Amino acid sequence: MSLQNRIALVTGSSRGIGKEIALTLGRAGVRVAVSYRTNKLRAQKVASELRALGVEGFIIATDVTDPARVQELIESVVRHFGRLDILVNNVGDFEWKPVIDSSPEEWEAILASNLYSAFYCTKYALATMRRQHWGRIVNLGAVGAERAFGQAKISAYSAAKAGLVAFTRSVALEEARHGITLNVVNPPIIDDKELSLEEAQRLTDARYPAGRPATGRDVAEAVKFFASEEAAFITGQVLNVSGGWML
Repeated sequence: MSLQNRIALVTGSSRGIGKEIALTLGRAGVRVAVSYRTNKLRAQKVASELRALGVEGFIIATDVTDPARVQELIESVVRHFGRLDILVNNVGDFEWKPVIDSSPEEWEAILASNLYSAFYCTKYALATMRRQHWGRIVNLGAVGAERAFGQAKISAYSAAKAGLVAFTRSVALEEARHGITLNVVNPPIIDDKELSLEEAQRLTDARYPAGRPATGRDVAEAVKFFASEEAAFITGQVLNVSGGWML
């Protein structure tokens, strides 16, 4: 796909799915800003892996729930690379707790991590993307989010992910004429976020009709497609990467 020398910012990319998205984009020739909150060593390791792929990895610490720090994040990426083509809003905290036991502060923290952070990052990235008349924003949801799927003990998370779908579709309508697309990739439950695709193909998992466990690489490949030139006419869409789970 035509991603050579594009510039991407992947939030929360020092580990897990975010790390795999960063590396998958790197394999396609994308230079990546690796955003992390606290673990600098992990971020440096991802940057080293990107360099081994022949692309630049630029690490930067931030808290994506803080709008002032997000503005600084976007400005730093643009200052370093000269542009920003792809934004992947990957950060999203998760907590199992029934509503009756949840404090207002805990509810707010889950929404801030999963929904507000996407708003902040998108808002501050749009000015640069509009100047370029080219941009790709991919938000990480959760399987079933487009149906406002409910599940006990994750009410805040479910509400945030359903809200993220509505947010994505709304901004997709606003930005289409500026050459900017916004889409959602919904990952399933991934038990082992370090599991490689090759390893997963040798295993079985009865939860998935596809018969094997899900991996971060499965999700990352979908993100890569939405980030590509080939997906220029696709916007406001939701893609479940679930191996047939919850159809």
